[in-house]
Amino acid sequence: MSPLEIVAVIVSALAVWTTTRRSLWCWPLGLASVALYGVVFLEAKLYSDMVLQAVFGAFLVYGWVCWWRGVRDDGQVVVRPLSVRDAILGLAAGGAASVALGLAMARWTDASLPYLDATLAGFSLVAQYWTARKHIENWWLWIAVDVVYVAMYVVKDLYLTAGLYVAFIVLAILGLRSWRVGTEAPAVQPL
Repeated sequence: MSPLEIVAVIVSALAVWTTTRRSLWCWPLGLASVALYGVVFLEAKLYSDMVLQAVFGAFLVYGWVCWWRGVRDDGQVVVRPLSVRDAILGLAAGGAASVALGLAMARWTDASLPYLDATLAGFSLVAQYWTARKHIENWWLWIAVDVVYVAMYVVKDLYLTAGLYVAFIVLAILGLRSWRVGTEAPAVQPL
C-alpha cells in the first residue's frame, strides 16, 4: 500500500459517492481519480486497467457534457431507461473489447492476469458509458464488475484498492436505490 494508492482510494470513493448523488462534482473528481490510478496500475503491471484509466478520462469528459446538457430547467437530472437492444449491443461491445484487449495484453506485454484484467476493463467501459448516458442499469453492471475486481486486487496484493471496490459495491447499491426514484430526480448539485 503506497501513499499514492491511499490518495487514489479517497478520491475515487468521493467520485463514486458524488455520482450516486447525481452531483456534477463526480466528473472532475473522476478525472483526478483516473490520473492517480493510472500510475498505481502501471506500477502493479495491470496494463489493461492502466489503459482503462485513460479511456475513462475521455468517458468522464463525455459524461460531464452529457450531464450538463441533461439538466432540466428545474435543475433536475433525469435517469433514462436502457433499451434491451442497447443493453445487448453494450454487452456485446464489452465482450469484444475484452477478447481483443486480452489477446493484445497476453501477446505483447508482461501483463499480470491479462484476460481477466481485459474483461473487467471491457465491461467497465460499458458501465461507464451507461453512467454517462444516465441509464440506471449502469449500477447493476458496476456491481457485477466490482465483485470480480475485489478478487483480482486481493490476488495482486492491492488490499486497499480491494477494500475500495467493496465500498464501490455498496455505493453502487446506494446509487441503484437513489436512481430508482422514478421520473423524479434530485436537483443537480452545481460545481
